[in-house]
Amino acid sequence: MTHLSGDRDQQVFHKHRNLLFSVAYRLLGIAADAEDAVQDAWIKWSSADRSQVADPKAYLTRIVSNLALERLRSTRYKRETYVGPWLPEPILTSGDTAEAVMDAESVSMAMLVVLETLSPLERAVFVLKEVFDFSHAEIAEAVERSEAAVRQAAHRAREHVQARRPRFTTDRPRQREITERFFAAATGGDVNALMELLSPDVTLWTDGGGKVRQALRPVVGAQTVAAWFAAIGTVTYQGVEPADMKAELVEINGGPGMLFSGSGRVIATVTFDFDADGRITSIHNVANPDKLQAVADGTAHDVGTR
Repeated sequence: MTHLSGDRDQQVFHKHRNLLFSVAYRLLGIAADAEDAVQDAWIKWSSADRSQVADPKAYLTRIVSNLALERLRSTRYKRETYVGPWLPEPILTSGDTAEAVMDAESVSMAMLVVLETLSPLERAVFVLKEVFDFSHAEIAEAVERSEAAVRQAAHRAREHVQARRPRFTTDRPRQREITERFFAAATGGDVNALMELLSPDVTLWTDGGGKVRQALRPVVGAQTVAAWFAAIGTVTYQGVEPADMKAELVEINGGPGMLFSGSGRVIATVTFDFDADGRITSIHNVANPDKLQAVADGTAHDVGTR
């Protein structure tokens, strides 16, 4: 009997696993940490008195949110002492994510970078309320705060995010088209073609984490950014000769992106934000080897919110 109920409990957990990862990843911005939170949630679920659980989905989401929040508080210092810009760990996503605009936006590099500027509590409240549509009461239970405190945090977080989130989203086919043109221009070393695709005050953020040589400050301006990308095909990068460098178009964090690899490893990912006219306004380039594990692993995540 116990064995049967154990199997059923495993099935229940498995059914909600994608959702739990989706919550944890948006809260933490690091795929490995999100997986750890999901694993810890499984341990808690296994040892809980499940006969008392009326709504497994809400219960599991609550556990994983709490675990992620604890982890977020403890990793805060590491992020503050990071070498150069700190960017989230990119993940490959499945085509379904890109189709659901809200899912795609809430998991985009740009949004995760904005979420990074919130306090851990504000981030948890924002993600659960705005992205997963939990009520204030449910969130209060999940983060172990009063409902009044949650309402206040939700209000602060919403204002903060609205002031900083990218203003414009171009439609998906256009984003894909611009990314393909950028890809062709960068791999062909065509500075002029790159310039046409970039907003004049485009900003390039590169995260090497002190492990590989990268710009420690944002690179600003179409001319400089175009030159930076046009050089990719002409210089040895991280010990990989131009001839051995492979670039491909993939879906990263709910949108079109570029993946660079060579010498049997993933070297960098590049993702974009666009303005209303479809020009590229910011570029996030992750090259820290520690943050390329999830992409190198090749798993496409379903980070839907339902």
